[in-house]
Amino acid sequence: MRVLAAMSGGVDSAVAAARAVDAGHEVVGVHLALSATPGTLRTGSRGCCSKEDAGDARRAADVLGIPFYVWDFADRFKEDVIDDFVAAYAAGETPNPCLRCNEKIKFSALADRAVALGFDAVVTGHYARLEDGVLRRAVDADKDQSYVLAVLTAQQLSRAMFPVGDTPKPQIRAEAADRGLAVANKPDSHDICFIPSGDTRAFLGAKIGIRPGAVVDADGQVLGNHEGVHGFTIGQRKGLGLPGPGADGKPRYVTDIDPDSGTVRVGSVEDLQVWTVQADRAIWTSGSAPEGSIECVAQVRAHGGTAPAIAEADGDGLIVRLREPLTGVARGQAVVLYRPDVLGDEVIGSGTITDTSRAVPDSVSAGVSTAK
Repeated sequence: MRVLAAMSGGVDSAVAAARAVDAGHEVVGVHLALSATPGTLRTGSRGCCSKEDAGDARRAADVLGIPFYVWDFADRFKEDVIDDFVAAYAAGETPNPCLRCNEKIKFSALADRAVALGFDAVVTGHYARLEDGVLRRAVDADKDQSYVLAVLTAQQLSRAMFPVGDTPKPQIRAEAADRGLAVANKPDSHDICFIPSGDTRAFLGAKIGIRPGAVVDADGQVLGNHEGVHGFTIGQRKGLGLPGPGADGKPRYVTDIDPDSGTVRVGSVEDLQVWTVQADRAIWTSGSAPEGSIECVAQVRAHGGTAPAIAEADGDGLIVRLREPLTGVARGQAVVLYRPDVLGDEVIGSGTITDTSRAVPDSVSAGVSTAK
């Protein structure tokens, strides 16, 4: 096939491109320029898309002997990822920008251009597996990125390739070194790529400004004030601006956010337990919604936050009734459903969380389990 390798400048995408070459494909490398100020977006292991990264990607392409280009997607990235991220936080939500980048940039804007230019597929260094069109978890559980790829449609998956998902990360680095790729020991990027400082609250504050509100307890008693709901997320324990723990001596957690009134509610860890999750923008990796209820494993964060559940389509969304409660479930996050077979690694679908309920569903009211 004729494939386009998205090369970020890191070790994973470089090895992915190399493996595509080994497989006999005609490979062209491309680096996505996602920042209008690329010189400012890397600080050690933080950030990405810097001039340094573009140079690393180009050198890797030279070693592999493949053509290489830089495509400017900065405007599209700002609109579909950064602006969406800021708007979601302003609305009291907790978005995952990696999901939006995969959905809107790498497997939409990039893939669409690739197909228009005659390419058959896009190759990336994501840690996930595709087997007969089925999206599965990576072999390396610590690096698994199937959660942030669960927003891809069946059509998008049909033109994607994830060559490194069957290999643990240490072996990928060793392979890169054997191939003479200078990025073999390059640090992985951490945190949010377009916030190289790592200070999300400061970044959002500069974009949104001061929108004062109150921090209240479960009874509505005002405990303190804040400068904007964008500084909080469900399940947050630190940085609440409150003097010490609650009256019972236990830590306080953010349990609810009302963006309209600017109210941030805090409570105990027990107040965080969620039994039902509602979501919109449902995406089913098979291309069609399942009929009736299905047994699954629900995941609400990129790493961790899983529980057995019963899920069903609800119009363009879905409803997930958990068999065990989860904590720290926030609007704007994705809920991803996995098939509960022997391996438990097949992605069924996903949705963007719009609401949660602490009420125990009748179907699971017996045998209440502890949150995890």
